[in-house]
Amino acid sequence: MTEQPTTVTTIADGVARIAWIPDVGDGGWVAAVDAVRREVEAALAGHARVETLVDPDDEHAQRVATWSGMRKEGVMRGVTVDGETVDRIVYARLATDVPVHEPEGFRALLNSFLPRKRAISQLLVRDTDGRVLLCQLTYKQDWDLPGGVVEVGESPQLAVSREVEEELGLTLDAGALLLTDWLPPWSGWDDAICLVFDGGTHDPAILDRIVKQDREIRAAEFCTIDQVHERCADFTARRIESALANLASGGPSYTESGS
Repeated sequence: MTEQPTTVTTIADGVARIAWIPDVGDGGWVAAVDAVRREVEAALAGHARVETLVDPDDEHAQRVATWSGMRKEGVMRGVTVDGETVDRIVYARLATDVPVHEPEGFRALLNSFLPRKRAISQLLVRDTDGRVLLCQLTYKQDWDLPGGVVEVGESPQLAVSREVEEELGLTLDAGALLLTDWLPPWSGWDDAICLVFDGGTHDPAILDRIVKQDREIRAAEFCTIDQVHERCADFTARRIESALANLASGGPSYTESGS
């Protein structure tokens, strides 16, 4: 019995799943894309969603899925295939997606699989004695600058002001960018970009206005550079020193893990 080059199975109401053999379209990449694309379009005539599950090690299948018009949605972990627990990349196309031949649809397709990087915004706030505002966090032992993760589609400069207001109850505008610091992958975290903005100089009495978000902030204090090194992780202390140096020199710089 000859194996079908492509199979389309309805797995839920309005949802179809497509699969294909490695040499669909006589093994050529362009022919494979064309064959799968036609099956996807045909399936969308009777389904709201067409999806496929692709082996992360199968680069050919990933390319076929992408250029047949299906967007990468993420990785489904722990799928059982032929009795084996494996991971699978989920690709899908919806009947409502803008066609790939239109600019918006093509951009959305590229956006689904191009790399994305986490961004963190922090604020360098000093008092009149030159000390730096640090926060003792509930979810880790070392202290850090106020700030947090930038939300999707959010300005990093506005994000840090939002985080400071949410976590400390302070309304502080973020000034000029002082430092761009790349953080390599570490202890379960993917890599990230940390942006440090100038939070200005303030009277130490600003601490009296702080209203801590108790689930994230234990304490907030102005600290000397010696206290920064005592309380912060090494890379955080290096980042703070670099930001202070750039504040004095009048220009931002780029560092990696603070160096």
